[in-house]
Formats: sequence, C-alpha cells, structure tokens
Amino acid sequence: MRRCFLVCYDIRDDKRLRRVHKLMKAYGEAWQYSVFYCTLKPIDRVRMENDLRETMNMKVDQVLIVDLGGNEDAARESSTFLGTGVPEQESGMVVI
Repeated sequence: MRRCFLVCYDIRDDKRLRRVHKLMKAYGEAWQYSVFYCTLKPIDRVRMENDLRETMNMKVDQVLIVDLGGNEDAARESSTFLGTGVPEQESGMVVI
C-alpha cells in the first residue's frame, strides 16, 4: 500500500544540494525548491532514506520526512498554498 510523504531538506553544500534534488526527483514531485511530495510503497521509502543517507552529510545536513497518510487525494486536498501554488510537472520536453 502506498503512503504520501512530504520531504523537506536543508543541505549545506551546493554540490550535495544538487545531488539531493536530482535524487528526490526520482521519488516524487517538487512542490518548492527543497520540498517534495512523494507517494511511495514501503520499500521505496526505505530506498529513498538509504539514498539520502548516502548523499547527504549526516553531521550538517537535515532531511524531514512527514507521513501524510495513505489517501493521496486527501493529502493533496488538505494542503494549502499561498502565492503561486504547486509548480507544473516537468514534461521532459524542451522548447528552443
């Protein structure tokens, strides 16, 4: 059964920050620069946590994982955005 998570991070080094951001794009969608919304199976959450531990510096960086529950629609609907809201999903298409 999948559960919804909000993952927020504070990474102190620019190189690690870019690596964590790229890593998190594989697990969820960016809601803000350092905030991701993820819908994960239990094994995927374990993998994400292990990948984060390997990428971040455990002595100076921080990651917060908030369990929003199992209902994806309820988790999204209970979120309130002020300002521009959730950014559009990247389509993978590049227009030049």
